[in-house]
Amino acid sequence: MFLIIGSGQLAIRLSQWCAEQRRSILIGLASQLPLDDPLDGCEIMALPSPTPLNELPLDAHKPTAVLLLNPEALSDEAPVAAIQNRWANIPILTTLPLEGDGVDLISVDDVSFAAMQDRIRSWERKDGASVVLHYLQSIPAHSKVAIFCHDNPDPDALGAGLAMYDLVQNMGLVPELLHGGLIEHQQNRAMVSLLEIPVRRLILDWEVQDVLRDAAVVMTVDFHRPGANNILPDDCVPHIVLDHHTLEESVAADISLVRPEFSATSSLVASLLMSLQHPITPRIATALAFGIRTDTLGFTRNFNPVDIRALSWLNAFVDKDLLRSIEEPPRSQETLESFAEALGSRSLFNSTLLAPLTSMPNRDSLAQIADFLLPTEGIDTVVVFGPRRGKIILSARSTNESLHLGRIFSEKWSGGLSGGHKALAGGQIPFKVLLTNIPDDPEEAEKQAVEAMGIELEKLFQEEVE
Repeated sequence: MFLIIGSGQLAIRLSQWCAEQRRSILIGLASQLPLDDPLDGCEIMALPSPTPLNELPLDAHKPTAVLLLNPEALSDEAPVAAIQNRWANIPILTTLPLEGDGVDLISVDDVSFAAMQDRIRSWERKDGASVVLHYLQSIPAHSKVAIFCHDNPDPDALGAGLAMYDLVQNMGLVPELLHGGLIEHQQNRAMVSLLEIPVRRLILDWEVQDVLRDAAVVMTVDFHRPGANNILPDDCVPHIVLDHHTLEESVAADISLVRPEFSATSSLVASLLMSLQHPITPRIATALAFGIRTDTLGFTRNFNPVDIRALSWLNAFVDKDLLRSIEEPPRSQETLESFAEALGSRSLFNSTLLAPLTSMPNRDSLAQIADFLLPTEGIDTVVVFGPRRGKIILSARSTNESLHLGRIFSEKWSGGLSGGHKALAGGQIPFKVLLTNIPDDPEEAEKQAVEAMGIELEKLFQEEVE
């Protein structure tokens, strides 16, 4: 049983809600209870005047909790003491500045602040969505919109990119989804194939310049800094930026929706589509849901209520069979060989595990290896790294709350060479950053660069521990 003591609209609303959970009794002054209609499932004790609590005709059942909203109906000088004298050790929830054992005080200021924050966020979501919509509506019909993912796009970038492609196309514009690097991870390739994502890889500078020249709008998804792990030139100023990564500098763009409160850009884009009431298809919902799930590692990494809200909306449209096919693609023999080498080459100091590879036919195998090694007993941080095309590629994971991998890496190797989130990060460090003299023999250069990176990582994490 819930016992609600108070008068006014708040007491009525709380009584209605409590009565849906279990039996409830409302005690208040008859002259102040705004009872136009009966309260279903709630007993009402409307008192003609203030009365001592021990004189009220309450049965012997001990309440689950007492909600003390207003003590005017009680004539007791110390209402908390009166409640505790009648029912020992009962929890009391109140907004009044009262003290006592078992009293759970709710600050009215805190409640108001939280409610206003939620309302402002709601406005921001709608405002951000409408700004993007109005911007795109101002573009002449059939104009080209270039949507850029970062290099070697992951499911979050691909999902967000496909969703924006669909929105732009439905508005009568001509979208193109673009990226640099390669799509090598088995899940990413399966995602592109099964969802028929029309992504195009750019390799040469003149290809990028042609796209930028012809596009009426340049949009970036899942990154906000041109030239940092993406094929855009450093001096490019996008028209629209959609990203969830933490900002370290101001963003140059006509519209910048960089929202770190989202754990995935796919969550941000899903929220945008929700606000626009854009019709969602199983294909788009599946792409966005997979993007959210991979960036939060199935909601085992850091995530926020906005991510759950986005995924809850998408789940009504997701093609479960298609999602399962993307999540469980066959693993290549090359990836298995990389796993075997990482297991054999791993080294442990403190609670950090380093796993170097001498060759890396598939760069996305790094993330798979890191995810596999992290749940090892006594390990809270894993860094897997290997050489590829004159760079050392890094993939790191951590469960250590005192570390922020993205910040550690970006401070060590700045200029967009590395970075990421608190619990996962990566980078691509040129050999010239690690070696004073690069050997002419490619194999020797890779060997020395891997060794140099191992030394740098040991120093880096030793400093963090100290």
